[in-house]
Amino acid sequence: MADNDKNGLSLKEQVALLPLAPGVYQFLDRAGRIIYVGKAKSLRKRVSSYFVQSKEHSAKVRVLVRQIAEIRHIVVDSEADALLLENSLIKTHQPRYNILLKDDKSYPWIVVRREHFPRVQSTRQLVRDGSQYFGPYSSVVMQHSVLEFIREVVPLRTCKLNLSPEAVARGRYAVCLQYHLGNCKGPCVGAQSEEDYAREVGMVVSILRGDLRPVRSYLETEMDKAASELKFELAQRYKSRLDALDNYSSRSVIVSAKIDDVDVFSLLADEEATAYCNFVRIRHGSITGVYTVKLTPGVDNDEPAMLTLAIQHIVEHIAGGKLAREVIVPFLPSAAMLFDGVTFTVPKRGEKLELLEFSQRSARIYRAEQLKNLEIRNPERYTERLMTALQKELRLDRPPRHIECFDNSNLQGSHPVASCVVFRDGKPARKEYRHFNIKTVEGPDDYASMREVVYRRYSRLKEEGAELPDLVIADGGKGQMAVIHEVLEYLELDIPIAGLAKNDRHRTSELYCGYPPVLVGLRPTSPLFHFLTHIQEEVHRFAISFHRQKRSKDFIHSELERIEGIGAKTVAALLQHFRTVARVKAANIGELTALIGPAKAHKVYDRFHREA
Repeated sequence: MADNDKNGLSLKEQVALLPLAPGVYQFLDRAGRIIYVGKAKSLRKRVSSYFVQSKEHSAKVRVLVRQIAEIRHIVVDSEADALLLENSLIKTHQPRYNILLKDDKSYPWIVVRREHFPRVQSTRQLVRDGSQYFGPYSSVVMQHSVLEFIREVVPLRTCKLNLSPEAVARGRYAVCLQYHLGNCKGPCVGAQSEEDYAREVGMVVSILRGDLRPVRSYLETEMDKAASELKFELAQRYKSRLDALDNYSSRSVIVSAKIDDVDVFSLLADEEATAYCNFVRIRHGSITGVYTVKLTPGVDNDEPAMLTLAIQHIVEHIAGGKLAREVIVPFLPSAAMLFDGVTFTVPKRGEKLELLEFSQRSARIYRAEQLKNLEIRNPERYTERLMTALQKELRLDRPPRHIECFDNSNLQGSHPVASCVVFRDGKPARKEYRHFNIKTVEGPDDYASMREVVYRRYSRLKEEGAELPDLVIADGGKGQMAVIHEVLEYLELDIPIAGLAKNDRHRTSELYCGYPPVLVGLRPTSPLFHFLTHIQEEVHRFAISFHRQKRSKDFIHSELERIEGIGAKTVAALLQHFRTVARVKAANIGELTALIGPAKAHKVYDRFHREA
């Protein structure tokens, strides 16, 4: 995700906003020129290294750093993608300080030839001859490993023979060593039909696209068939190919040989009257630029109209006044006729959809960085924005500046505890956190435990005349909300309630408010949802830590108290002196006698040493 408007941020603040994800970074000078392009496994860590005093920095690096006025970046999925994108951007922009990287090196591709009985080969030349190209790969080693895997799993020919139907019918060819090794099925002598060969080529194409399901299904079927026919050697060969398939991981692709020159636009509308439009430029199958602009539509929040406005702005100020002939969009703009000679495509599947998803992901990252920037530069405004959004979504009378959330923790009913965390103005107020030992509930009954804890908490606050929260959140959805509502109603307290429910994968998926509970349509990717999830994770962490602490203490005490004739006071004296049970076990009879007397000392000493 590239950033075009740093809003006056210092370089230190720009570095702090960088994500820890892999990607490509660009350094710009005061005139807005790109002077350096680099790749990184972790953008923030790599870029921050330039601004740390180091004897390893060369004179050229020190000169480069002094000229940096702005930092842009693009997030990708892997280091390999970062390497490919870096090369593409260097060739496009020719940065001053990338002299050693300015070459015309062509990256390796894998081609499925357009011919009778197609061969699968390595190439560095992309020729528009109808063949299928896959890649590019960041290194020859990676490309060769993929080719070796394909040849190990799917037996295809590697020879250069002309296998047209006429040539095969003349019978001039003979099988080679690869046929006898089982690496080829002999199409040159008519031992394999062109239809059967095409089916296997289709499996290779699926592998290169990252879909391993067709070849897995084929190998499993053939293995079972060979085993049922008692052809165990053949079955073992298919088993070996399945094992190779399990060890193979397909690479992610962000560029394509099929897609030549296209532009990609995506639009991300925020909860408020704000939107972000991301623009990805692709030339000759490679990404040459990624940009995001922020829109404040005002009264008109129609998304097709906003997309039209954003495209017009980007064409005029970023794209040099010209778009590609094909433009990929999530939906058609409201005035597509304004762009002469341009075809707008709304993809439903395939590589074009992957490019659109890449653009949408870039827009989401940009929005997250903008919000983080707002939090760093103006935390009061950020908090106000968050509280106002929460008030609006939960239909509250006032912003929930004081929030409390409850959670229970037990292990099969043992050591039941609960916790309450407090957030003020969107921040954890850790000094106000509270732990509760469950006193009236036997066994694993979360609802009864919640009822006890909520009653104890708010009956005390009511009795003391202390401040009550603006919102109570239950970590457990509708059931916990009903319990909290019952207690608050009994105490005659009018406090709004919300609940966070989890799905089967134990991830927060739904937000409820009020009573009876009403489902709130909040996007899981929104900052507000992340804030509520943070509260839930914090109360869960606090409850679990207290539960573990209590279990640990109870275990220590129970191990000593199981010794006949040793009571709680003796256990306390031993732990106060020796600190741990391990040191009690290691103590000699004299040390124990001096502390607790000879009779008890012999009981403790005999217990541990007899067991040993």
